[in-house]
Amino acid sequence: MSFYDVLHRRRDTRGEFTGAPIPPEVLRRVLGAAHAAPSVGLSQPWDFILVRDEHTRRAFRDHVQAERSVFAAGLDPERAELFERIKVEGILESTLGVVVTYDPDRGSPAVLGRHAIADAGLYSVCLAIQNLWLAATAEGLGVGWVSFYREEVLRRLLGIPRPVRPVAWLCVGPVERLPDAPDLERHGWRNRLPLEEVLHQERYTRRPGR
Repeated sequence: MSFYDVLHRRRDTRGEFTGAPIPPEVLRRVLGAAHAAPSVGLSQPWDFILVRDEHTRRAFRDHVQAERSVFAAGLDPERAELFERIKVEGILESTLGVVVTYDPDRGSPAVLGRHAIADAGLYSVCLAIQNLWLAATAEGLGVGWVSFYREEVLRRLLGIPRPVRPVAWLCVGPVERLPDAPDLERHGWRNRLPLEEVLHQERYTRRPGR
């Protein structure tokens, strides 16, 4: 696939994982791509925790399911019925979890470029996650970002010290296929906006209804 093919084939994968092993050299390439991401002040504030233990994954899955219920309780009946059909994680089905963390002390005390934008380090971690995701797609792997969790729960589960923050639990592994469209589009939860609706010239322009 060309770069643009990879970019547009990337999906947030949930129910397509096969559970098959990832060849070590493939996993190494994917993690190497993540570690090659740009970072503010070359601080490289990320770490990658590979989680294969079934007990740990079940404990995290149970927490995610509880948080899913919390979210569902705040929806109106029609939206709740739609949400019931949407799978939000593939924690047990995927081959492993890759937890990506952010260490704000990495490169301290003077992180070049972060003095005026405190979150620049966090943005750097997101670039590493995107690199990982695109590399995994190029390798024929699926990735699913689990977001239904509380940071403190994941911190305790994996023994992550303060002030390091868990930014993402990524479900990673071989998949039967990558869907042609994102799950949320296929289920009618939300559609992708046309580029024209988010494009501005020179200054931010408010649009009706926004």
